[in-house]
Amino acid sequence: MEKVALAEERVNKLRNGGAFTEGIVKLSLGFWALFIGLLFPLLIALILYYESRLAIEKFGVIHFLTNTNWDPVAEDFGALTMVVGTAISTLIAIAIASPVSIGIAIFITELAPRWLKPIVSGAIELLAAIPSIIYGMWGFFVLTPVMANKVEPWLQEKLGGLPLIGQLFSGAPTGVDVFTTSLVLSIMIIPFMASVVRDSFNMVPSIMKESAYGLGATQWEVIRQVVIPYTASGIAGGLILATGRALGETMAVTFLAGNNPQIPRSLFDSFTTITVALANQFTEADTDIYLSALYYVSMILFLVSFIILTIAKLMVLRLEKRWKA
Repeated sequence: MEKVALAEERVNKLRNGGAFTEGIVKLSLGFWALFIGLLFPLLIALILYYESRLAIEKFGVIHFLTNTNWDPVAEDFGALTMVVGTAISTLIAIAIASPVSIGIAIFITELAPRWLKPIVSGAIELLAAIPSIIYGMWGFFVLTPVMANKVEPWLQEKLGGLPLIGQLFSGAPTGVDVFTTSLVLSIMIIPFMASVVRDSFNMVPSIMKESAYGLGATQWEVIRQVVIPYTASGIAGGLILATGRALGETMAVTFLAGNNPQIPRSLFDSFTTITVALANQFTEADTDIYLSALYYVSMILFLVSFIILTIAKLMVLRLEKRWKA
């Protein structure tokens, strides 16, 4: 009996010790999850605000966002050219990447043979692992000459004389411009968007598709009337996630944009973005107001990217909740 009691006492001690250790582990994991997920982004935002307060006090918000001047000598700074350049290149990239990504996801989940699905999925995901500087070098040394000598002159010849849209194809076709930059950006974000859309398509309950087939629907009717409507929020989440990825891209855009601080009026105009300006000018900022202005545009990019990624995550969670229900 004494041995049994002693064994029970040891077991109770181990249980109590295990419960204490488990509590410490849960508390530690909860702290780091809270720190990385909430406190760390908040800390970054506070640091950016602190460093940019001089520019905020001098230029305000409206003037800074609507001013096209960026003159370090006169200490007159405005972010409009960067914001517009970032928005234009991102929107064009999304417009190119969206149908391609959705098409890839449809092929992988609905059309490809079983043996081919992992091969195509792996190849697409491999694109996401390529460093952005490799995309930039490929775009500059390989794609740019082709665009400047072949593609852009052909587009200018065929579309430059058309009313309304002809202005979009005006200017000298150099290949270092909005069009080439957006094309490379679209290639870079396709893996991210295609992966999210593919996962969304895989969440469609098989009973819904089987019911549609039982009613006589064809494969394309099931895709168009069942799969895509059911996963609309997931598709939108993937689109927004890809938008956040494109907004923050630096190296490839630095190679291809031309770093010209102007609002582009043609697809063949060189331009600049927030990330290009930051990459090129941080080491040149020799005055407090110059450095503060760069921190100011950094804060703008951070806030926009954070909001976009948060919206994307909420939309994906909405789809997951709908699937579980």
